[in-house]
Amino acid sequence: MTAKIAYFSMEIALEEGMPTYSGGLGILAGDSIRSAAGLKIPLVAVSLLHRKGYFHQRLNKKGQQVEEPVEWPIQDFLKERSERVEVTIENRTVEIRAWEYRVQGPSGFFIPVYFLDTDLSDNAPEDRTLTHFLYGGDTHYRLCQEVILGIGGIRMLQALGFNQLTRIHMNEGHASLVGLELLEQAAAKRGGNDISLEDVEQVRKLCVFTTHTPVASGHDKFKLDLVKKVLDGHPAFQHKDLIFPEKMLNMTYLALNLSHYINGVGKRHREVSQLLFAKYTIDSITNGVHVPTWTSDPFQRLFDRYIPGWKNDNFTLRYALQIPKAEIWEAHTEAKSRLLELVNRQTNLDMQLDCFTIGFARRAAAYKRGDLIFSDLQRLREIVRNTGKIQLIFSGKAHPQDKSGKEVIFRIFKAIDALKADIKIAYLEEYDIDLAKHLTSGVDLWLNTPQVPLEASGTSGMKAALNGVPSFSVLDGWWIEGCIEGITGWAIASDNNNMHLALTDAELLYIKLEQVILPLFYHHRSKFIDIMTHSIALNGSFFNTDRMMQQYVMNAYFR
Repeated sequence: MTAKIAYFSMEIALEEGMPTYSGGLGILAGDSIRSAAGLKIPLVAVSLLHRKGYFHQRLNKKGQQVEEPVEWPIQDFLKERSERVEVTIENRTVEIRAWEYRVQGPSGFFIPVYFLDTDLSDNAPEDRTLTHFLYGGDTHYRLCQEVILGIGGIRMLQALGFNQLTRIHMNEGHASLVGLELLEQAAAKRGGNDISLEDVEQVRKLCVFTTHTPVASGHDKFKLDLVKKVLDGHPAFQHKDLIFPEKMLNMTYLALNLSHYINGVGKRHREVSQLLFAKYTIDSITNGVHVPTWTSDPFQRLFDRYIPGWKNDNFTLRYALQIPKAEIWEAHTEAKSRLLELVNRQTNLDMQLDCFTIGFARRAAAYKRGDLIFSDLQRLREIVRNTGKIQLIFSGKAHPQDKSGKEVIFRIFKAIDALKADIKIAYLEEYDIDLAKHLTSGVDLWLNTPQVPLEASGTSGMKAALNGVPSFSVLDGWWIEGCIEGITGWAIASDNNNMHLALTDAELLYIKLEQVILPLFYHHRSKFIDIMTHSIALNGSFFNTDRMMQQYVMNAYFR
């Protein structure tokens, strides 16, 4: 295959047994590549190997998280390539090899994915571990990793024969050093060391950049003395305004300065990013999910019967409106039974099939507010007593260094203990691809409660929609585009801002759960199934990576 587009991402999720991802960014990357293979987009992808993975999550009875390294059989999944390239880190030569994985589409067209690895005997002991841990270590470790991904990634692609690339896509700022390598090569091609403005413009024409982080504090930044230590003597240091506009290396600004096309991952996120980076023109391409990957077996069989060709033309899912309600409910019941079997096996909680089940599974971070529903425990007890039973299933990892994220998990466990006589609540360890598939297809309602405007996009609710699971979410990220109140789900927002101006998000959540959602589920099941069906037809048919990748092709890759 002659690839034209190179896709760089610090994490890529491809298989359950490959812990090469931590969460949403990696899942999105894997889904994007799967859609590219199905659409026959000439793309090649690059990431790091992460021999020790992100981490295994263990939770004690109090909800305190303990992290353990992951060991996985690399040779069972990947093929080692013979090519070797080198990068210079702190004036040391670091050798890099690549491991190949092929993502194959339905037609046999495949996308090669290369995982970079420095665990080679010729490297210094400290350099051998640089590709071991995803988001591990300190800022020095992270910068060294980004040298390997960006500079080493370009060199590896060239060693592998990918010399006719027409676009370089940086999926988040971790890969921004791609630009520095391209600048150095452009200068060398002219026979000099000095980088010219023409070189900068040439690199800009080649690069596109997707930003995922809607807050300034979330972008990778490295102090000048650290950068000079790691990248001593790089010719790009001549252009300090380009490389160090904040008197430090901000990976997002570097990508912005060296890209001709920039996009956020949702319409609202574009607006927030445009305010953050006012002098740049930022477009929006809303995220999606890979439809065949995230549609459960019961719904796959149902779609095969009523919507032939849905896997290749996701937009045809709009015809889900013609599927009989009884069969929608039957497929959902089967998916829910599978989830509850898994939950009961792990927790011995004896969760019941006829009980309204709410799911919440995200990276455990303070701004995602996983514990919002527990703001008033007595209020929650009254809702259950007066309106209908509920049971809740949570999952999600906190970054090892994120104390506030760990505190969210701890507070959820306190609520679980306080409510154990009234509500069955599970918090499942080790949130991964397999568990995500069970959760997003098996609950009755998908809950999402981020603090506005900190949700860039979010994709878990998109996965739920494919399986007829409506979302109940704060109006942020993708849900601003996907929510049609009472049709595809519900917003945690006031219908009349003047009337409810003083109400908190938690109180608005309780009001709608008590007055709208639970009565629909328990007393107007046919109307509830209508909302399930519209989730598939309206949101499932649009919020997918086939549509998303087609937009990248039209707006970024071949324009």
